[in-house]
Amino acid sequence: MQRTKPPFRADEVGSLLRPQKIKEARARLEKGEISADDLSKIEDMEIEKVVHRQASTGLKLATDGEFRRSWWHFDFLAKLTGCELFHPDAGIQFTGVQTRHDAVRVIDKLDFPADHPMLNHFRFLKKHADTAHVTAKMTIPSPAVLHFRGGRKSISKDVYPDLDAFYEDLGKTYRKAVKAFYDAGCRYLQFDDTVWAYLCSQEELQKARERGDNPDGLQQIYSRIINYAIAERPADMTITTHVCRGNFRSTWISSGGYEPVAETMLANTNYDGYFLEYDSERAGGFEPLRFLPKGNKVVVVGLVTSKVGELEKKDDIKRRMEEASKFAPLDQLALSPQCGFASTEEGNILSEEEQWAKLRLCVELAEEIWGK
Repeated sequence: MQRTKPPFRADEVGSLLRPQKIKEARARLEKGEISADDLSKIEDMEIEKVVHRQASTGLKLATDGEFRRSWWHFDFLAKLTGCELFHPDAGIQFTGVQTRHDAVRVIDKLDFPADHPMLNHFRFLKKHADTAHVTAKMTIPSPAVLHFRGGRKSISKDVYPDLDAFYEDLGKTYRKAVKAFYDAGCRYLQFDDTVWAYLCSQEELQKARERGDNPDGLQQIYSRIINYAIAERPADMTITTHVCRGNFRSTWISSGGYEPVAETMLANTNYDGYFLEYDSERAGGFEPLRFLPKGNKVVVVGLVTSKVGELEKKDDIKRRMEEASKFAPLDQLALSPQCGFASTEEGNILSEEEQWAKLRLCVELAEEIWGK
């Protein structure tokens, strides 16, 4: 059967390729040719159009494509009280390419500000999603992301000499964020998270140790923070997570199946749904899905890749979904691309039409697998 509440049988992670008009407007803003208000108006128009495009594709939800963001995570984190954006000597190293030199660090006590700009971003999205008769989905980075990437070095020792106090404030900050988005009308919220996948990668664990961090026990710490953050969500609010192995201009960072974190993540972390990458052998097999508790939780299986434009064959996706159903009930599964199409404003290396074909494929397959 189809689902009437999120996550839906055919779903999407969040980000969409930036339209040319937004790219051009951003470039003109950099040159001082237009104002920030001018850019915002162009973003408004493009977001309104993309919401209706998602609805016409057959999706039951719509995001704003993250059109107002440069990064999937830094734009949100840098606007938390106590955080700032800075420019380190190097960017994030992906396979064969490095990102721009941006990062976020903690310089004061953490809190969620009542005027966080993404609250208004969501309100705009919801207004147009309601008009298009689809559910507005908001994506924000998981609290784990603020800690793991920079580690201890990115958290002021003057402010937080003890990391336990940092973890406590991080949970409180996200609990306030969940309430603020709910009060703004959000009923479908997603925590995007690269960290669960990093904890499955021996290479990333070694990098953490080289930064002076001890990754042992982190999955349990992150699970406690997330559970605290989402514990008071009302019954009509769905909160999911998306686990990513890196997504920048069609490249990636980490490899490794979910086995090392599956029990903590699926059984002990209280999300309503999990968007899990399964578009390549780097994600391993479906065996870790056995830890999904029987009941209402849903795994959205990311079998359609957002990294290349070539369209998958329906029979291949159906076969893999059948394999997944050996470890978790088909009724607790759904389908989506493995990641967004533009985790940063640069976007992945495929065309907009190829992107929409991928999303249409998810809708068609969901109808064929679960019925209309």
